[in-house]
Amino acid sequence: MVRIIPQQVSETTSHKKSAIVGGPKNYRFTVLTDGLIRYEWAPDGIFEDRPSTFAVHRDLPVPDFSIKDTDGNLEIITSRFHLTYNKEEFTPYGLSAVVFNHTQLCWRFGQDQDYAEYNLGGTYRTLDRIDGRVGMGYGILSRLGYASLDDSKSLLFEKNGFVAPRRPGPGRIDGYLFAYGHDYREAVKALYAVSGSQPLLPRWALGNWWSRYYAYTAKSYLELVDKFKEIKVPLSAAVIDMEWHLVDDPRIKKAGQSGWTGYTWNKKLFPDPPAFIEALHKRKLRVTLNEHPAEGIHSYEDLYEKVAKALHVPTDKGQPIPFDIANPDFLRVYFDVLISSLEDDGVDFWWIDWQQGQFSRMKDADPLWLLNHYHFLHNTQRFPNRHPLIFSRYAGPGSHRYPIGFSGDTVVSWASLEFQPEFTNTASNIGYGWWSHDIGGHMLGVKDEEMLVRWIQYGVFSPILRLHSTKNMWVAKEPWKLPRLAGDIISNYLRLRHRLIPYLHTMNARAAIGGEPLIQPLYWEHPGRDEAYRHKNHYYFGSQLVCFPITSPQDRQLRLAKTKAWLPPGRYVDYFTGFSYEGDTELWLSRPLEQYPLFLPAGSIVPLDYAMEPSNGGGNPEGYEILIAVGADGAFEIMEEHGESQGKAAGDIDWDRILITYTQATGTVEIHPKFQPEREEALDYHPLSLRFVGLSKSRHLAPTVSIHITHDDSSITSYDYYPFELSSGFNGILLDLGEVSVTADVVVRLGIEDPKLDLYNKQRALTKLIEPIIRDAQIEYAHKDAVWAVVANADDRNKTSKSVMLNQLEALDYVNPNLKIAIAEYLK
Repeated sequence: MVRIIPQQVSETTSHKKSAIVGGPKNYRFTVLTDGLIRYEWAPDGIFEDRPSTFAVHRDLPVPDFSIKDTDGNLEIITSRFHLTYNKEEFTPYGLSAVVFNHTQLCWRFGQDQDYAEYNLGGTYRTLDRIDGRVGMGYGILSRLGYASLDDSKSLLFEKNGFVAPRRPGPGRIDGYLFAYGHDYREAVKALYAVSGSQPLLPRWALGNWWSRYYAYTAKSYLELVDKFKEIKVPLSAAVIDMEWHLVDDPRIKKAGQSGWTGYTWNKKLFPDPPAFIEALHKRKLRVTLNEHPAEGIHSYEDLYEKVAKALHVPTDKGQPIPFDIANPDFLRVYFDVLISSLEDDGVDFWWIDWQQGQFSRMKDADPLWLLNHYHFLHNTQRFPNRHPLIFSRYAGPGSHRYPIGFSGDTVVSWASLEFQPEFTNTASNIGYGWWSHDIGGHMLGVKDEEMLVRWIQYGVFSPILRLHSTKNMWVAKEPWKLPRLAGDIISNYLRLRHRLIPYLHTMNARAAIGGEPLIQPLYWEHPGRDEAYRHKNHYYFGSQLVCFPITSPQDRQLRLAKTKAWLPPGRYVDYFTGFSYEGDTELWLSRPLEQYPLFLPAGSIVPLDYAMEPSNGGGNPEGYEILIAVGADGAFEIMEEHGESQGKAAGDIDWDRILITYTQATGTVEIHPKFQPEREEALDYHPLSLRFVGLSKSRHLAPTVSIHITHDDSSITSYDYYPFELSSGFNGILLDLGEVSVTADVVVRLGIEDPKLDLYNKQRALTKLIEPIIRDAQIEYAHKDAVWAVVANADDRNKTSKSVMLNQLEALDYVNPNLKIAIAEYLK
């Protein structure tokens, strides 16, 4: 029997009494953190202490605050805000708050809509059939420094674990004021404090997912997976869309049903479902089935009799069993009989494809939220030794507790691609950090390999990479079905996604433990800069990378696409070229199809899987390649698990850790592992390499490597010289240490102090970056000569300033302006 009591709220208490400020009957305030306060109005004087679907943890450490209470006025003061209240029914003039250091406008109750333009957005339920933009609702961040969240209509958890609507009666108010100024990260952490943290995703979920609405057979699906293996492109999840169940069976049509809902395997396509899923598991893929539950259970379903018997429904006339997710009895049978029986075949998790509105038989109970919550709870209980997972649409604030999000059936268009990065960025403003989009688009649109490549490139640097499309016979996302250039580029990027999993899983742990989503808009780090708000599509991809998506088609003459970026203050290096940039500037970034603007700030350290062609499943790597961007001190700690750590919460896991530090002044890298004993025994030695992105193999470079191994008896074996291979790479230098003991402390000294990002001088930039741009341009040869004369044939090029060359280029008014833009990026 599946327990309904939700583990995450079963031990939750409502408040600490010391945090409550209340009147004789109608109002109550609860100071939850120094920047978060709950405000309640109850006309009947009955306040709500039960956890809500948004606020599951109100029992937080009490912050310092003071109270000034007189007959006609109440003031509550923390280190972040000063709230004033006239002790009457809440109104804009009676309840207000000033956020310290943000005094241009104070918050007034009920006036959020008047200043909606300042809210930085949240996220939206679905992108179904959307071609371009859609309203993204409200998050808990605003340029004004405050935002409120209305929780007055959310469901409440009962002691038995089920939910109930709010008490009847008009005028009840239950709201939360986030008053963190421009300290956006802390505001989101406060959201997680009261609403629960993002759960740790299973590691494999960060790899490549294959999904398509298509009538595969078991044989053709396995052949597809094997073809990916043949071309050395790894996968980690197999998504089986609705054709797994009966769709066109005559009994369905006789019953007057659409065929969208189904719980009986189509044996013509999948004659032996357990064997099929076992075969996918052997290939290291996890399996999810698509579910549209709205039409209930009908007499043609294999499990109809068992479900009917469990619900005491007569079956003599074959009457359908309605889908009633708000009924606890139906809910138990739905999971214990229907869902569990299919999971006995090997299903790992469910794709819940609910599109039938926001109403159920219970007041204010959105079926989507109920499905998400109880499916996630069921997955937790059904597979206690795994990290739980579902795949479903967003159902409102608090939905971050039920990853992963399915954004819906998007239209195949540049407009859809243009919108997705911004849509994903703002979701972090409501704590929703794990969107999965239909990468490449789902439906309608026009065939465009360039758009597909750019979309998949974005997918590599988005939370979840899931290739998906409709059953149209002309749609292809398999690399081998595409023109060779597009197919090769896509294959390389899909391999890169799996190589990034050590970094991504560490960011996964940071999200679950530290309350920082993987994707963060630029303004989280630079709230005082207007440029950070203007460039809505650009974002921090974890703590060490910055991404500038290309979401518009290339200039056909130049075979280059561009995006206008703002580089925050600092120094940066492009992962794909090794070219370095000085920040605090806006500039155009132009790229051929095989390149994407992914930057490492100076001091960044990014762990990759050592394998250039990782295998299926996204498991722990056998070794690491460490990317390092010199120019500033840096530190990064890799976090890995043993399997899935028996389903433990992120904070309870005994993590394997590898601390990597870089000291700029001395050009020194230190690596200090702390593996659990089981991992040490399993690995013993692992391959290790360091890639210094943007650093040249100059004659001054003289690396030395020291290895120190501490044994069980505390003795130390040291090697002051250790053999290594030093080579120039496509984006810097690669120092390969070969096989190194997993317990070894490693110290690498570059042999130069204060090393610079120096891969490109003027001449190298000219020959390696600028010349290929001009050579590939499909323009008149005379135009090429004119441009080359400016950038290469100056009397003394090394003394010709960048500004002079820019002015000379600009004077060539007959030359394609995008060519001049592309060249300007690399002038030094």
